[in-house]
Amino acid sequence: MADRLRWARERAFVGRSEEIAVFRRALAGEADAAAVIYVHGPGGVGKSTLLRRFADESRDAGRPVVEVNGRLVDPSPAGFESETAGSPVDAVLLIDAFEHCQGLEMWLYERFLPSLPQQTLVVVAGREGPSPSWTSQLAWSELLAVVPLGDLDPSDAERLLELRAVAPAVRAQVLAFAGGHPLALSLAASVAADGYGARWAPTPDVLTFLLSQLVGEVPTQVHRLALEVAAHAMTTTEGLLRAVVGEDRGAEMFTWLRRLPVADWGRQGMFLHDLVSDAIDTDLRWRDPQGYEEMHRRVGHHLLEQARTASPAAAMVAIRELSYIKRYGSMGSYFQMRREGDFHEDTLRPGDHDAVRRLIVQAEGPESAAIVDFWLERQPEAFWIYRETVTGEPVAFMTWLRLSEPRADETAADPVLAQMWEHVGRTSPLRAGEHAMLARFFIYPPAYYEISPVLHLMQLRVCADWIRSAGLAWSFIISPYPRLWEQLMEHLGHEAATALDWPNGHTYTLFACDWRTTPLSIWFDRTQPGGLTDEASTPTTGAPTATLTRAEFDAAVRDALRDWHREDAIAASPLCRARMVTIQPGYVAEHAAQMLRELLTDAVDSLSVDPREAKLHRVLATTYFHRVPNQMIAAERLSLPYSTYRRHRQRGLERVCELLWKRETAERSLPVSHL
Repeated sequence: MADRLRWARERAFVGRSEEIAVFRRALAGEADAAAVIYVHGPGGVGKSTLLRRFADESRDAGRPVVEVNGRLVDPSPAGFESETAGSPVDAVLLIDAFEHCQGLEMWLYERFLPSLPQQTLVVVAGREGPSPSWTSQLAWSELLAVVPLGDLDPSDAERLLELRAVAPAVRAQVLAFAGGHPLALSLAASVAADGYGARWAPTPDVLTFLLSQLVGEVPTQVHRLALEVAAHAMTTTEGLLRAVVGEDRGAEMFTWLRRLPVADWGRQGMFLHDLVSDAIDTDLRWRDPQGYEEMHRRVGHHLLEQARTASPAAAMVAIRELSYIKRYGSMGSYFQMRREGDFHEDTLRPGDHDAVRRLIVQAEGPESAAIVDFWLERQPEAFWIYRETVTGEPVAFMTWLRLSEPRADETAADPVLAQMWEHVGRTSPLRAGEHAMLARFFIYPPAYYEISPVLHLMQLRVCADWIRSAGLAWSFIISPYPRLWEQLMEHLGHEAATALDWPNGHTYTLFACDWRTTPLSIWFDRTQPGGLTDEASTPTTGAPTATLTRAEFDAAVRDALRDWHREDAIAASPLCRARMVTIQPGYVAEHAAQMLRELLTDAVDSLSVDPREAKLHRVLATTYFHRVPNQMIAAERLSLPYSTYRRHRQRGLERVCELLWKRETAERSLPVSHL
């Protein structure tokens, strides 16, 4: 059976002869062959299919294959290494979906890859190309082969349709509809679509229609629910399906889902292609908000139970998945992290104390540093360190105190603690065996108490202890920016309790939650994605648009890129009322800032497709998406002279403005990649 499956895969595979030739030379160990092959291209272009072909060829050659999926791996050095532990020295290591842990890239080529045996062959596949700091290194010039993957050429696209038994009379219309995009071709071929005259790219609205044709009238409502669960969750297991669709149908639904052409699977479970899952989830959310809410609740309760009862490592996986299902709705900006892996969580080590003091002085000043010194001495286990993956250096820390009774020396040393105990005593004192937890410091100086990947990691840790800590009565979270966080705090059941002025000019608000009045199941039910049953949750048509001249439009694009990480500034951009935003499928005014962010990101990412513009993409992505302090540092990170950096940045901005202006003035909404 395995041989027949292999034969079927090989027969259905078309094109990619140059890419396969590169791999075969490396597999044979030819003198000038690469040791690492980096495949990159947009979603649905066939990277995973190519890696499966590489796996087949490796096994034919007698080489063991080790597969790692970046979507599923814990995005930290330890998590990545655990996936490859015990690999044979002559293994072929295939790393797919690397864009989900792209922050590990520098660690990968500086530490992980050089540690592998010489006989190991590595293939990395992701949406983003390798950074210039990797490709420009002389030591890697003979070992690294960069392979951009694009659409199939016309003859290969024609061959794919022929193999899928698409009638000759229909092929021309399918090709005109799907172009050379492999995912589009496969889906269109599956339904033998015709009658479409425009070229096509896999945008969610088109995918929704294609999927309805592909899946058709699903066998039962249970099958439809299973499909919606798989689109909503990060990964889907039989256990999750049993919890949602019923004990007697879980295994059957899992088998059915795995047979879908848009499904894939890894060690943690099954998942759908990103574009497909986004389309299905968005469609259900506006079409049946009550059904969406109920499905979300069942998925969340299953993950909540996993987080509560699993081992610590498995619990953190469940916590990440809980965070993932909140990526939409009014809370989406707090939970969506485009990039992970640049930083990872660690415990406090003896050599970290000086770094912690340096960080707190930089962020808050000497008064807070004295309090940190007190807690380093009194409760060092309360400190979590967040390290830069590449260097291992501490860049942030959290102080997450566990407290069972007020103590005079502690309240004297820390005024915030004194206010916390005053609120507890006045409102609802602790009983025997209970404790309170205080998130006293969230310190990451480059984005002080702002939404960031580091603060996201801190949120996951706090959430884990809310769920797993037996005897938790109260939890408190501090913030100098209550207006930025009050919406999330309310969502998480925390109300503003006290406020304290501090010598550094900030007023710190303490948010509080009494967990004895908020059982976990009820707490989760209150933390729905938001706005599911509001009238505003349905797609809005005829939204008022902003009329901008070309000069005003270009200036607004530049400002929006500069403010990409600032939710308030993006929401105030005139581009949120631009036509290109308001005609988006599923447009909701409250979510215009998120839609604008996605349009800006897509426009920048589209530059990476053309090798001639890849350098412009790297400059813009580094400058605006990677939180560099200034342009001089961005140029250094890109290993570019400052004058060259400025020239590339200017040209890149011009291209992004051109692409978005073309979208703004187009007769109908078109994907940036098409324009």
